[in-house]
Amino acid sequence: MFGGGACDRLKSTLLKVYVIGAGLAGLAAATSLAARGAEVVLIEASAQAGGRCRSYHDPVLEMTLDNGNHLVLSGNDAVFAYLRRIGAEDRMAGPADARLDFHDLQARARWTIRPNAGAIPWWLTRRSRRVPGTQTTDYLALARLLLPRRDRPVSDVIRGHGPLWDRLIEPFLLAALNTDARDGSTKLAGSVIRQSLARGGKAYRPRIATPTLAAALVDPALAYLATRGASVRLQTPLRSIAFEKKRVTGLTTGDGEIAVAPGEAVILAVPPWIAETLIPGLIAPNRFNAIVNGHFKFTPPKGLAPIVGLIGGTAQWVFAFEDRISVTVSAADALADQDRDALAHALWRDVAEAHTLPADLPPWRIVKERRATFAATPEQNARRPGARTRWRNLALAGDWTATGLPATIEGAVRSGEKAARVVGG
Repeated sequence: MFGGGACDRLKSTLLKVYVIGAGLAGLAAATSLAARGAEVVLIEASAQAGGRCRSYHDPVLEMTLDNGNHLVLSGNDAVFAYLRRIGAEDRMAGPADARLDFHDLQARARWTIRPNAGAIPWWLTRRSRRVPGTQTTDYLALARLLLPRRDRPVSDVIRGHGPLWDRLIEPFLLAALNTDARDGSTKLAGSVIRQSLARGGKAYRPRIATPTLAAALVDPALAYLATRGASVRLQTPLRSIAFEKKRVTGLTTGDGEIAVAPGEAVILAVPPWIAETLIPGLIAPNRFNAIVNGHFKFTPPKGLAPIVGLIGGTAQWVFAFEDRISVTVSAADALADQDRDALAHALWRDVAEAHTLPADLPPWRIVKERRATFAATPEQNARRPGARTRWRNLALAGDWTATGLPATIEGAVRSGEKAARVVGG
């Protein structure tokens, strides 16, 4: 509950909630509330739901693309609870085990990490299953990240060089934090490790939305809301919020004024730079890192590994789909201003070498997300607000709020669920 007066302590069956923002945080909040019988009004500024997890038809490649390659792990409990709610749990595909393929482009070396399913990591005793050049005892270094006493850069607690760092820790944390691994928050890095590597291979089998992000995570949620009578208003930007004493009393949108009556609530699930313009005195992350994705219209040969981590090149992760090959580069600020044609050539050169494919550049599309996530440093992590605000009927959601995780799909969904509990009791 809000913790306010009796007028704000509502039965969930009577509660009306305005959810502002239809990214995954907003969709998670909206569907959670709708499942409990609340009246939901979902308001989104853009023409489609999904936020950064969106799909679109690309006229150049003549295919449906995801804006990026958003990876989910089998141990992402909040994501799979959300998928079960909206009837889309079968739309995440991936291998039966936690096999992870890597290729070092500079050393011209390939290897596969093959963890066992259980939490006791006996696979580390097998040279054939662990990172080449490492010893079993090397992995004890990860224990220093599991329960950090205070938040500080990863480089303060773990050695930032050597085979284990170069060939597992750095690429893993770079992808999870979207931040230079050395500068990353030990609290966020530790949280990721506790909920994936430390739980055993069964918790970090990679899962990819199929056939698209929208089909797996967005469209089923909108259908779920429709069956429960929710109102979805797209292309309706929120201009301002009216506050009176301890509550929100009104919303000004592109379509006009909305009076927020006693007993009604608002969940604000918008990017932090927008939230700061709407909420007086809000402190939120203010440094962001880019992600660059390359999509290539090229049918992968049969047997190509679905996901490969690349080291020593421009590309970092290569994803093989039925009709295309896609590349993701995290913490890509240095690439965000580069010419797209040059980027396409550089990325495809890495892909072709890693997979022994023709060097000729296929049709391509480069997608740049300049403010993809907040920078997952200790300083920025300290700026993340909680879901509850000083206004009784206003809660915050978004992967940039204090979820305890970096800006991931799991964090976004968790934040929506938490905001729904704050306003719905």
